[in-house]
Order: sequence, then C-alpha cells, then structure tokens
Amino acid sequence: MSKEVILEMRHVTKKFPGVIALNDVSIAVNKGEIMAVCGENGAGKSTLMKILSGSYTSAEYEGEIWINGEKINMANVHTAQENGIEMVYQELNMILTSSIAENLYVGHLPGKGQKVDWKRLYQGTEEVLEKLKLKVSPKVQAGYLNSGQLQMLAIMRAVIKNPRIIVLDEPTSSLTDNEVEILFGLMEELRRKGVAILFITHKLDEVFRMADRVAILRDGQMISVYDIENVDNESLIEGMVGRKLDKQFPKVKAEIGEEVLRVEHLTVPSPSVKGTNIVEDISFSLHKGEVLGFGGLVGAGRSEALGAVFGQLTKNVKKEVYIKGEKVEIKNPRQAKKSGIGFVTEERRLTGFIPTFSICNNLTICILDKISKASFLKKKEERGLSQGMFERMHVKAPSLDSKVVTLSGGNQQKVVLGKWLLANTDILFIDEPTKGIDVAAKAEIYTQICELAAQGVGIIMVSSDMQELVAMSDRVVILSNGHVTGEFENEEITQENILKAAIKEEARVE
Repeated sequence: MSKEVILEMRHVTKKFPGVIALNDVSIAVNKGEIMAVCGENGAGKSTLMKILSGSYTSAEYEGEIWINGEKINMANVHTAQENGIEMVYQELNMILTSSIAENLYVGHLPGKGQKVDWKRLYQGTEEVLEKLKLKVSPKVQAGYLNSGQLQMLAIMRAVIKNPRIIVLDEPTSSLTDNEVEILFGLMEELRRKGVAILFITHKLDEVFRMADRVAILRDGQMISVYDIENVDNESLIEGMVGRKLDKQFPKVKAEIGEEVLRVEHLTVPSPSVKGTNIVEDISFSLHKGEVLGFGGLVGAGRSEALGAVFGQLTKNVKKEVYIKGEKVEIKNPRQAKKSGIGFVTEERRLTGFIPTFSICNNLTICILDKISKASFLKKKEERGLSQGMFERMHVKAPSLDSKVVTLSGGNQQKVVLGKWLLANTDILFIDEPTKGIDVAAKAEIYTQICELAAQGVGIIMVSSDMQELVAMSDRVVILSNGHVTGEFENEEITQENILKAAIKEEARVE
C-alpha cells in the first residue's frame, strides 16, 4: 500500500445549536488506501464526510482540508468534485422517473452543448450495467430497480467520474450478498488504481475484510486510528461505545402463547413487471410473545408482504387476514392500526416520521385520538408520555423539541419504534430494525424487542442481517421470489439453513 498522503483534515470543529458535532478532529488518508470510519450514530462520521464533500462550506466549520499537499477552500460540493472528491450517501438521491442512463450520467451527459449523444450515453451505461451484472436496459426507468440496485447505481455514478477520493456511507445496507461481492471487487480495483476510499460502516466484519486502517470517532472526537492488523472486534466496539458491550444480541426468550395473526393466500402483484406477482399465494401465522423472522434475499417479497397485510399496498392484492381468530378487512394503514398492528418501516426517512415535527410530536403521532378532547390536544399529557418514551429509548438529543430529521439514524429509529410502543399494539411489524445503526444502538433496539415480546406482543421482523435473524428469532420463515421456501425454529435456525432456503428458487427465475 502506498504511504503517499492524499487527504488531510486538520483540527476540524463543527458546531450546531447546543451541540458540538465535531471537536478538533484530524485525519489523514493515503493514496490507494481503504480507511474505515467507525463510531456510534451521532459520533460525527457523516458530519465529517459532509464537510469533506462540500455540503458544509468552509465558513460553516473551523479547520483545514488539504488535498495532495494543497490547502483547499471548500466553498461547495462543486469545489469538492473539482478536487476529485465524490460522496455516495446512504440516503439515495435518484430521479426515479428518469432512465438508468440519465441517472448514471446526470450532470455530465455526453454530447456537445445541449445536444445529448444518446448512443454514447447508452453504450457507457451498458458497460456499467455489465460490470454490475445487472441485466436491464439503460432506457428503463430507475424506479423499476430495487433499493440494492439503486445503491449500486449511485456508487457507479461516483466511480465513472474517476475520483481521487471516494466516500461510501453505509454502502452495503441495502445490498444482497452477490451485490456486496461486486462492490468489494470494485473497491479492490479502485484501491489498486490509487483511489483513497473512506468507508463508513457499522458492519465490523466488513471493516476487517476490506480496510487497511480504521478510524474511531466517539462523541465528535477522534478516539484512535488503528492499522487493521493491530485491532480486534472487542477493542473496536469498546472504542466506539466507550465501554465493554456485554451482549451484542441480548435475546431473552419470551413465553409464546396463542395465535394473534394468521395470513392466508397472500398475493401481491409486482409494481414494475406487469402480469407477475412479487408475492405468490403465501400463508403464515404469528403467536403472542413470538419474534417471527422473515428471511430471504433483497427483492424476495418480504417487505411487500408486510406492506400488503398492513394496507400500504392494496392494488390487486389478495389476502385473508385473521386477528386472534377473527377475520378482518384491512384496506389501509388506519384499519391496520385499529386492528392492533404497528409497522416500523424500512425507509424511516420516507415513511417512519414527519421531518418537520419535533421528537415529541413524532412520538405521539399514533395516539392523537387518546390525548385529544374535542379536537384539542392535551399538551401536558402529550409531553409527559413522550418524555417517558424519550427516556426509555435513550434518545440522544438536546430536547424533546428537537426536530427528528436532525438526529442520527440510530436515534431516529428509536423515535420510530417509540411511537409504536406508545400505541400499545398487539402485533408489530419491524422491517430491517437495525439498518444503518451502530452496535450500541442495535443492542438497545434488541432489548426493546425482547421486552415487547415478554409483554405478549407478537413481532414479525424482516432482516437481511443473518446473525440478527438467527440470534433474535423464535421462528424463521424464508421467502424466495415471493414463495415460502423454508420454515425453521429453535436449533434449526442456522445461517446455513436460511441461506439454502433463500437461494432455493433463484435459479428458475429469469
């Protein structure tokens, strides 16, 4: 590995009202190096990278940025890009109604003046799609791709600009195992070409597999930087959380009772391919106090199945839903909530909370009918209930009045889960509960899941994290291409069994 320093960030301090997000942070990255950046949600990782990528201007922070020995006045994102810096955010920014090709080359379409060279555009896109092993036309709308495919497209959009420094923020959170392998191969290729990669991830196995060094941030300060061969898993976690973490998966098996939910003959049409179903005539049940894991590859139909039961997806959906033995009609989320079902969705920023609302308002959004009288909100009661949940979930924020959108991903997830805890649902769907959050926040989420199960709540948990699925589930149902291909419980729940069932029908699908 080359020891030529390509990037230095010196004595960076960034303050928000009431919060010091970064406190005198310095970091240096070598040419052709993969530097993992780890820390709890709210540690300052994303803020540091936003400064590097020009999202915050030099007037908005203290400190210096040096590229190849030259001090840069980081005026904006364009300045960063001019200096060879590209950032791929965890939250995707795609124009879903435009083609894959247009999304890939947005801002630098080939051609002269305002005339686009469509032949070159499509040819270049085909080369990228071939590299991604993605068999789809460049002319297809980006909206037809799943979240993992969109993530890979966003990464390639940055790569084709030939950056000198690339920042990847939780790039594997939406990817299948095959897509992860393609990405890691691409990262190896970039490393050989001398590109410096800043790799933000909460998946520690990825850190040890891919990184040359790892930087640990905690509470806005740089704690340490290790060569990867000089640190182990336990030391890394301790550095991030500031203490030893007793249990990564604090699973406590609850007493499993009677059936609380049964779904029969669930069929969900594909939103993108006419005449096909993304979920095909599946049935499953859930019991009181049970954590039922939904496993399978990304795109297997897990999220769509829950969305259809909850009433988010309705067009041409077929289903029979029974709550505690009684058949119910659920045509929308309001009816689902009335039937005692809650849903912590995967995309919390899109469907989990209202960005312009405070933590307090978001926590009580599902119980407005209980804390209102004659259309007037009982503010004192709202404040008391939300304060209790704020403390129970250990949300890190200046106050209840802070906007949820200003919180880290882990704290946002705590608020989303908290709103359903306040609603006292009997059945809770949780889709990718720990996506993009740190190990300490994960442990807190797992503890809450166990407490809910102990209180008799039936939980269906969709997870692409195999360890999470194995450790937290009482029973696991595996979906592959919209079909149930396996069901396991107790000692049968192993990574090997889950993986075999998840790929069972993959070969028969075009």
